[in-house]
Amino acid sequence: MANPKQLLFLSAIFLIILRTQAQDTRSFKIFQFPKDKIPTINGDTSDWDLVPKSYTVGLDELWDDSGKQPVANPKNLDVKVKIGWVKGLNRLYFLYEAYDDYWDFSQSGLHNDTFEVVVDADQSGGPFIDRFHPNKSLNIMEAYYSYHGVHAQNYHIFTPAKDKDWTMVWGSQPWIKNLPYANAAYNYNFKPGESGKLILEFWITPFDYAGNNPERAIKSVLEENKNIGLCWAIIDYDDVTKEENNGFWNLSKEHTMYGNASYLLPFKLMPLEQEFTKDIDAKWSFKIIDMENRTVAFNDESHGEIDSWHWDFGEGNTSIDQNPVHQYEKEGKYVVVLEINGPKGTSKLSKVWDVAIK
Repeated sequence: MANPKQLLFLSAIFLIILRTQAQDTRSFKIFQFPKDKIPTINGDTSDWDLVPKSYTVGLDELWDDSGKQPVANPKNLDVKVKIGWVKGLNRLYFLYEAYDDYWDFSQSGLHNDTFEVVVDADQSGGPFIDRFHPNKSLNIMEAYYSYHGVHAQNYHIFTPAKDKDWTMVWGSQPWIKNLPYANAAYNYNFKPGESGKLILEFWITPFDYAGNNPERAIKSVLEENKNIGLCWAIIDYDDVTKEENNGFWNLSKEHTMYGNASYLLPFKLMPLEQEFTKDIDAKWSFKIIDMENRTVAFNDESHGEIDSWHWDFGEGNTSIDQNPVHQYEKEGKYVVVLEINGPKGTSKLSKVWDVAIK
């Protein structure tokens, strides 16, 4: 007959099997910060007070896939994560708040409480670390430089980082953890081995291609209502004398999400919350499609319920089309104005000399 410890172990293994085999249909949200409320990276959480609670991902969404901690215990470890973005900036902002009963960060190597974040912004999926390279005949260092962290990135973030960089980028592109591609700040007052609360605030730049040469890198373009692939795990060490961690708390149901982007979860880049939007707001962009013939395509990007559009091209001609194409007769720099009307009012946007043709 099995003893209580054996039963607990078998129950934990059974739970792991069930959670791994079940199809994961969860999805999460990324809050859009208004452009005048971008969070400052200083470890102060007040910038995040405007983010609704529905955007918080807590420890209840994670599981310890090592089987050491079959049930979450907030007296041992408790975490909350919020993520934000700003339209026009290809950055992901994170607020990580964690309580731990034993913070382990006295050593200089990987033995350190860790928040491990993996991002695959274009959801290309697939393995992205050297030992998962499909060509097994490839030299491991060749695979590392050509493949590891290239189409998806893994940030092994030390919580906290003492006498070391704030994160290890698991790949051949350590430049992505520094400005102008990332920034981070901590707020805590505990020593190694003590309990307490840690605040980590940071932003990163996701890349569709991030090799070892930043000049060849291709940033991921973040767009409203788009899903990106994202996941994280908390590696909890509770004893400086032991090499083994005390839990690997994973948001994914697949342990190897750390090196395979197919196991990440969808996070939606949300539009602005209603309280931060105008009922009607004129926005537009343009593209010169034929410089020789001075032909410009105008694109309406306005927000709200709109009944009519009126374009003034700055040289006496107008249009009531939503997205007109206009040919200028003469070279020059023009003041172009879009005015929109709808049930909730009128809005106008003028751009001075943006449209310049020769």
